[in-house]
Amino acid sequence: MRRRVRLRHGPDPSPQRRFVLLLTQRLAQHIATAMSRPLPPEIALKGRQHLLDTVAAMVSGSHLAAGRRALSYCAANRGTGGASVIGSSLVTGTVQAALANGMLAHADETDDSHAPSLTHPGCAVVPAALAVAETRGMSGEALLRAVVAGYDVGPRISMALGGEKFFVQHHSSHAVGGLFGAATAAGALFELNQDQCCSLLGYAVQMASGNACWRRDPDHIEKAFDFGGMPAMNGTLAAEMVASGFTGVRDALEGNPGLFSAFPQDAEPALAIKDLDEVFEISRTAIKKWCVGSPIQAALDALQILMKEHRLTPEDIAEIVVALPETSSRVVDDRDMPDVNLQHQLAVLLLDGSMTFATSHDKGRMRDPAVVAVKGRISLDPRTDEEFQTYTRQAQVTVSTVDGREHVSKVRHVRGTPHNPMDTDEIVAKARDLMEPILSKDRTEKVIASIMAVETLPDVRALTALLRVAES
Repeated sequence: MRRRVRLRHGPDPSPQRRFVLLLTQRLAQHIATAMSRPLPPEIALKGRQHLLDTVAAMVSGSHLAAGRRALSYCAANRGTGGASVIGSSLVTGTVQAALANGMLAHADETDDSHAPSLTHPGCAVVPAALAVAETRGMSGEALLRAVVAGYDVGPRISMALGGEKFFVQHHSSHAVGGLFGAATAAGALFELNQDQCCSLLGYAVQMASGNACWRRDPDHIEKAFDFGGMPAMNGTLAAEMVASGFTGVRDALEGNPGLFSAFPQDAEPALAIKDLDEVFEISRTAIKKWCVGSPIQAALDALQILMKEHRLTPEDIAEIVVALPETSSRVVDDRDMPDVNLQHQLAVLLLDGSMTFATSHDKGRMRDPAVVAVKGRISLDPRTDEEFQTYTRQAQVTVSTVDGREHVSKVRHVRGTPHNPMDTDEIVAKARDLMEPILSKDRTEKVIASIMAVETLPDVRALTALLRVAES
């Protein structure tokens, strides 16, 4: 009988410690049974919503810098296989498709995010799941179950490593959490048994890497690889290797040495399986309403509320003051890129009355005299008080009008977050905005219909065929 390894030397573990020592086996069981585990209706709906949101980000990302680099790489290094690179005519190997589609999904940060774990689950989990499901001819229901399982495991691993504390030590929670999520989804679709899933987690531990130096990436290409491409690729590779017969360490999470003993400062290993099968982390994952830098979103929400309530026009505005947490203010204060320039984004919203992906990314409008004039009336108020440190994504917008009135709107929970979720119609509208310019209106509607009824698809290849775009 194999000896159970402790996290650290010392007396026999307490009952709680013995519980923690079963981490790898418990997560392996969760992965191995994902294909046979029905989803509650409300979680299945969340799964469809996040699948649509991530696919739309991939389609949009195929025309952005990080996406073009990924497409070029796959075109020059074609592997054999039957996995589609979204937004192109390329069909390649499973691992290569996961890499490319992961970069597409995070090419412009339109993808979802899980705040408690500091991860972006969709851009890693969905590309891995889609590549494996397409290669193996799996059903839409299998795809959906694998995606939900990936969201359950990836964020939990990141939270167990310390979440934000792990991140501030310069480890990339986004890359590590994404890897375990991708490995889970791919392993479930390869229909690995529990023992194989222990090996899968062992390989994921070896592949777990990522440094937060991506914050200095000026082109968003390395960042797209770190958040989406690398974890999707490595998670898929780990599952593919184990499916082919590779074996590995069976207690790589809790063993000593093991994942959690390597990061002992803030790790809480029990969080990796806390409320597993009861709390679905996809329900705690946010979908972005606004395709702009995160600190700008609450300000856009607040201004839009005031515009609707008071029918404000640019001519009414004397001054707008936006209070943001001080750290967020530095990120978005009059930046040279339109989608991370708070003053510019608010000016465009006031002038247009709405915001699309195209208008939020139109660099030419930064020189538009009308935009510049409105932008000149907008200022930032960086805040360091306790309330703004507690709710780090909030914004307070104060509008002073030319007739002397003052209107204030404060948004703590951005539209799309778990406390203020978008409904299906809003998510579909966002997906249309991202996909129609690339896929056409007719094909976009077919993609939306297929994903929103994904459980009825006998073969995922019916969906991926709609996502291929012929070379011009």
